[in-house]
Amino acid sequence: MSRRLPPLNAVKAFEAAARHLSFTRAAEELFVTQAAVSHQIKALEDFLGLKLFRRKNRSLLLTEEGQSYFLDIKDIFIQLADATDRLLARSAIGSLTVSMSPSFAIQWLVPRLAKFSEKNPDIDVRIKAVDTEASSLTDDVDVAIYYGLGNWPGLRADKLRNEVLIPVCSPMLLNGPKPLSKPSDLKYHTLLHDMNRHDWQAWFRQCGITDINVNQGPIFSHSSLVLQAAAHGQGVALGYSVLARPDIKAGRLVCPFQEVLVSKDAYYLVCQQNHAELGKVVAFREWMLDMFAEESRSELLPG
Repeated sequence: MSRRLPPLNAVKAFEAAARHLSFTRAAEELFVTQAAVSHQIKALEDFLGLKLFRRKNRSLLLTEEGQSYFLDIKDIFIQLADATDRLLARSAIGSLTVSMSPSFAIQWLVPRLAKFSEKNPDIDVRIKAVDTEASSLTDDVDVAIYYGLGNWPGLRADKLRNEVLIPVCSPMLLNGPKPLSKPSDLKYHTLLHDMNRHDWQAWFRQCGITDINVNQGPIFSHSSLVLQAAAHGQGVALGYSVLARPDIKAGRLVCPFQEVLVSKDAYYLVCQQNHAELGKVVAFREWMLDMFAEESRSELLPG
């Protein structure tokens, strides 16, 4: 059974006039003449068989029926506008701003960015490198890469990959005058630290080594810097495997030992809940998840 609906243009004119309590201001909002608004209101009143407005002195007032009708329909227009915005946003193309640490940008995203552009030529990625994650998901950022436990209230977080820390050094150092054949050989080498000395302390504790001074060697503010120092033969770094992988594949770094330190933290792609289904965000999320899954599978293959 079809429902009997009033003329929608007339309802739109009524909603604007009722909200402003002015035909003139309603006409300005709708880009029509005041006479056109009056005509639409009259058509709606004829359809309903009710008076919706009354004039008192020079003021425009709603009748009791008009007030009741306005309260019932006003949210419908808000919901319609919101639904339209969501639909347009889901299919939106254009720029996507991604926030992450400088090291993740340099070591992981930048070398792979062309692959995303090939699949999504209508989306331009803007990379915003930040030193602290806490304030990185600002209004101008669509998605961010966080490293942590995954508990960020109010945000959608998709896990990309768990992380392990691995000792890495230059091939020159590995084959130099002070060989690295077992973890205890690190006593003859400079330890390179990423942000603090805690990771090396945990690694040696896990290996059962207590006679090496961890409180020596330079500390770097970014993971990419400690990896570069290791590649230049400055010492041995305990690198994040995801970030060290490009240098290992290129032969600039090698892993002298099998022992690794499993981190409790992982990489996550995060965004505001109300941005989670935007077309460009969905495209980037799916690509990131696919890339990490593909690389994880390739690491399990022989050779």
